[in-house]
Amino acid sequence: MSPVPPPRRSRRKARPRWGTRMATAMSVLVLGAGGVGHAVVSQLDDIGRVDPFHDMKNRPAGGRGMNVLLVGTDGRDEITPAEKAKYHLGGAPCHCTDTIMIVHVSADRSRVSVVSLPRDSYAVVPARTDPATGKERAAHPIKLNAAYAEGGPGLTVRTVEQLTHVKIDHYLEVDFTSFMKTVDVLGGVDVCTTHPLKDSYTGLDLPVGTTRLDGGEALQYVRSRHLDAASDLARMQRQQRFLASLIARATSSGVLLNPVKFREVASTIFDSVRADKSFGTDEMLALGQAMRGFTPASSEFSSVPVGKASFPVKGLGSTVKWDTPKAEKLFAALREDRPIAAPLPKQRQAARVDVPPDQILVQVTNGTTKDGLATRAVQELHDTGFLASVAPIAPAPASPTTVTTSPAHTTAATTSAAAEQQVPHTVIEYDPRWDRSVKSVAAALPGAELRAVNGIGGTIKVTIGSDFDSVTQVRADEPAPDKFDAVKGDEVVCH
Repeated sequence: MSPVPPPRRSRRKARPRWGTRMATAMSVLVLGAGGVGHAVVSQLDDIGRVDPFHDMKNRPAGGRGMNVLLVGTDGRDEITPAEKAKYHLGGAPCHCTDTIMIVHVSADRSRVSVVSLPRDSYAVVPARTDPATGKERAAHPIKLNAAYAEGGPGLTVRTVEQLTHVKIDHYLEVDFTSFMKTVDVLGGVDVCTTHPLKDSYTGLDLPVGTTRLDGGEALQYVRSRHLDAASDLARMQRQQRFLASLIARATSSGVLLNPVKFREVASTIFDSVRADKSFGTDEMLALGQAMRGFTPASSEFSSVPVGKASFPVKGLGSTVKWDTPKAEKLFAALREDRPIAAPLPKQRQAARVDVPPDQILVQVTNGTTKDGLATRAVQELHDTGFLASVAPIAPAPASPTTVTTSPAHTTAATTSAAAEQQVPHTVIEYDPRWDRSVKSVAAALPGAELRAVNGIGGTIKVTIGSDFDSVTQVRADEPAPDKFDAVKGDEVVCH
């Protein structure tokens, strides 16, 4: 196997950073009014209002729970010239939706499901009467985010409903300004990454590890599209992780129980959010009271399954084509108020890693007197994706060699249970050239001792010690662009 190249090391200390504008409107939902009182939430009466449902016909049937269309626009009118320069916000706004999500709140208010819709999704806007000219406009292809520029919130809602067959109950719209202010008033939000993130287009420059972002830095994080080949699709995953982290920040920082702090956050949010006319104080109070126990584990995130990430359309250029059968199953779950992410038992929750385990060769030796420990470790490593095998050991005199077929990779002789000396701690030996790969193995064997050994090659060698209990499940930090498995919020926040 070819080596995974080592990362470029940063000598900078982690400095404060953070972001995601769509989280602002979501925070209106999850922060709610739990225990704060009618006086605070009555500020909803002062927020901007739109009427996206006016004169709508032929709508999908309503389901259980509540569906909110959450859009982030690139409005930047109130951002100062200094902030525009610092956070790379130059240029004219596109008057389109930069972020589009369906937020489903379950009927029992115990779960929030967030589904991201790629902004470049291929869509067909329905036929309509142009309010400006009074003329009929035929249905025509469009990129989903352009529906806002063509027909505002109303056409955006109509187009989303036609694409998903999910009835939208409420509409929330947030811009750059409100997003930045909200993150700042919360004192920043933590994000974590297993490899450096740098995007010259937005100015994002994050080191490995956990970093606290302020509002402007958070905006850079959620806007970045030039970090990898997955482009906008990977950006949606970063937005979802940020949203989970924002929920964690809001629910763990005492905001919900501090009327003064909550008033400050609410005032900041309501200053530049727009909502539909029916999303009022009573609805907000009922929702807030019902969701007082909300935590990141109560949230789940997914993105529309993609069939073709680059689908050329004449006059539109490259669009994103959905995988229609898989997308229909996802939206059916929302309509039927079913979870979209199956919770993993705590002991099986997956740790995020940089290098996917299916790219890593691992050989395991039993360093204890307990029979079968290496074989069990290999099976568990294989179950989480590693190319694992038991290390071949020369048989002891007069003892037959037992041959075992590795479930993951090769056939090798198992170790004898009669180790001469008990190894107290599990040891991982690796060639320094594979220093990224070994981090994935270390995540699967937390607490193991790492030993760099020059020249041993691409196979990572593990000696199981008496402290071994079980292998921790791991998964790649960035799933493949065509796979968007749903995850729960507590699986993607920093720990």
